[in-house]
Amino acid sequence: MNTTDIAEVLAQRLADPTTTTTADNTHRPVPQSLANGAAGIALLHIERARTGHGSPATAHAWLTAATAQGVHRGDQAGLFHGAPALAFATNLAAQATGGYQHAHSDFAAATISITTTRLALAHARIDRGDTPALAEFDLIRGLTGLGAYHLTAHPDHPITTAVLAYLVQLAEPHPTGLPGWWTHLAPYGRRSHDYSDGHGNFGVAHGIAGPLALLAIAIREGVVVRGHIAAINRILTWLDTWQQRTPTGTWWPRTITTDELGTGRTQTTRPGPPSWCYGTPGLARAQQLAAIATNDPTRRHTAETALLDCLTDPAQADQITDAGLCHGAAGLLHTTTRIASDASVPELTSLLPDLTARLIDQLRRQPAGTELLDGSAGAALALHSLTAQPTSWDRCLLLA
Repeated sequence: MNTTDIAEVLAQRLADPTTTTTADNTHRPVPQSLANGAAGIALLHIERARTGHGSPATAHAWLTAATAQGVHRGDQAGLFHGAPALAFATNLAAQATGGYQHAHSDFAAATISITTTRLALAHARIDRGDTPALAEFDLIRGLTGLGAYHLTAHPDHPITTAVLAYLVQLAEPHPTGLPGWWTHLAPYGRRSHDYSDGHGNFGVAHGIAGPLALLAIAIREGVVVRGHIAAINRILTWLDTWQQRTPTGTWWPRTITTDELGTGRTQTTRPGPPSWCYGTPGLARAQQLAAIATNDPTRRHTAETALLDCLTDPAQADQITDAGLCHGAAGLLHTTTRIASDASVPELTSLLPDLTARLIDQLRRQPAGTELLDGSAGAALALHSLTAQPTSWDRCLLLA
């Protein structure tokens, strides 16, 4: 079977939300979640319906399942949960089918309200001189994720530029001299003795690479706010400072502590898994997008070469042990697909067949769950996108 056939098989296994087992281990879809529930699986079927490979009725069934138990509209909702997740999904459905205008309008209004409240809380925190929680600004739960939706759905809306302006402010140094995105919490979002003074987070999912990618994509789409380029350059300077060069290539730590900040040296001695969420692939894509936005061919080549070195280092590649988008083979494949499509380094395209084979082998050896981030829905989307020009479904990953 070719990749299209395998994507078809995976999609057919996820065709019926009444019989598909999802992340809560019942036969009932988890509502309103892009990460591990019905809304995320809906993205697969929306994308397949758009390209003529699937049925709009299947996409509709999953969207209906996503809202069956109600939709969270409170201030803690984010791109991957609640009204913003459904706003993202119904916006894609509207583009694919021409329908869902009323549903999207409803979820969009709720998401604008949520974002307005979240921005007010963030600016109040800045005024107090406190450091942020990751959930304030990150992609999965925070304003970067909300901004990703707004940039996709209504780039000219004032809420979109308000989020971008906040991210510009986030990139400014904290009054203590720490980076503006330095959090007082541990990477898992709570206080910890191991991170008594907090940490700096590099990842796309929860760290500063997410805001960098969104700021870069916004410039690419012609949405620019005051201080935009300066903020991008400030983040890039930080990444340059912590860039690690070893015989196997260039990489970045996942996090650093205040002790490491003080010494200027990370205690991490080798690169972690080549994942979208925290690894070299995600960081390389964020920096490639920034280089394109700022017309910096040298940085662009550095980012692309970092990925090439990562992909050709068996010690890194062998750390991939699942099929998912977040930190598995699907994420490695799709991130590389996106980087290769913009790359000045032609060798990246030649590696796509091997990455595809790795994902297929992973699916055969270790059955995946069903969800978007960690399961077969994401794997099917990565395979589908190899032959069908993807739309903005992967804006939720800030890959395009």
